[in-house]
Amino acid sequence: MESTEISPSEWLSLNRFLQEIKQIDSPCVSVYYPYGKGEETISLLQETKRKESFEKIESKIEKRIRELKENPPSAGKFAKTLCVFGWIKNDRVNISEIGTSKKLPYIYMASKKPYIKPFEDILKINYDVLLVTLDQKTARIQKFHGNQITQESKLRIDLQGRHKKGGQSQGRFLRARQTKIHVFFKKVANKVREMDSNSELILLGGIGPAKTEFYHELDSELVKKCRFVEELSFGTPIRDVYKKIIHHLYQHRRKYVSEILGKYEKLVKEGLTAKRNNAIYKALEIGAVDMLIVSADYHSNAQFKKIMKMLEIAKSTACKIEFAISPKIIKRLEIDDSVLAILRYKIK
Repeated sequence: MESTEISPSEWLSLNRFLQEIKQIDSPCVSVYYPYGKGEETISLLQETKRKESFEKIESKIEKRIRELKENPPSAGKFAKTLCVFGWIKNDRVNISEIGTSKKLPYIYMASKKPYIKPFEDILKINYDVLLVTLDQKTARIQKFHGNQITQESKLRIDLQGRHKKGGQSQGRFLRARQTKIHVFFKKVANKVREMDSNSELILLGGIGPAKTEFYHELDSELVKKCRFVEELSFGTPIRDVYKKIIHHLYQHRRKYVSEILGKYEKLVKEGLTAKRNNAIYKALEIGAVDMLIVSADYHSNAQFKKIMKMLEIAKSTACKIEFAISPKIIKRLEIDDSVLAILRYKIK
């Protein structure tokens, strides 16, 4: 059975690619299509009329799709989805593309910037994660943005290992030692708070009981983001560190999407939801949709062109879009035309 989680090497390549794509600050056409569906994608581009600048970009993308048919690029072993981005800079059309071994939703979107949400939702790219590795006398805090360490801090104290004498002096020594460790962990917790800002997760690792003791020094807001990481030490190879970050981001994402569906279920009784595509489409046109929950497999739905258009309207109305990849959730979404909506207000 294929792992749903992306490999560290592919995750690394995609992060690098996305870091470059995120620098594009001009209107962009973003196209994601399953490998082997190039001609269908070209037909889709040709049948949709856009303003002249976008038509110019699309014409170049069509040409590139035909070239990719012969030699598809891939960050993984095989390309399941090809992603092509086109934009104009200095009156010249620029094209950039990458393939991934994972299934991403079919996307065709013209917007102010490249549309990279499927990479974030499905492949867990470009998130901020704090990694805290510590024992009772040393701590290393690293802030990762995707695969890049954007900030790092190391803290250390001198801590005597054992006391040779017995009796009362031994007891005093152990109490003093524990106080020193406690003060040290408080200092580390303050540093974590200072570096945290918008981190998605705080991962705690290290050999021995230190991570559990340290956990109790964190405030409630930081505790919510915390996850314990097993088999992580100061000497863990970076590839294994990436693997652990990816694993925890996937777990976090699954929990997040389940919570959104739970919220949807509660709002059904209040009339603040929509589950038929026609109703969702009308709600999008009047700006009444707060969030779309979309199956990553929506292109297997007969209404996929309509859903594609819905995504573009959502993007232009500040509606949040969340893609779901869990087989259980996808099955649930298939019953409801592959899309569910949470509304800002009731509509008739």
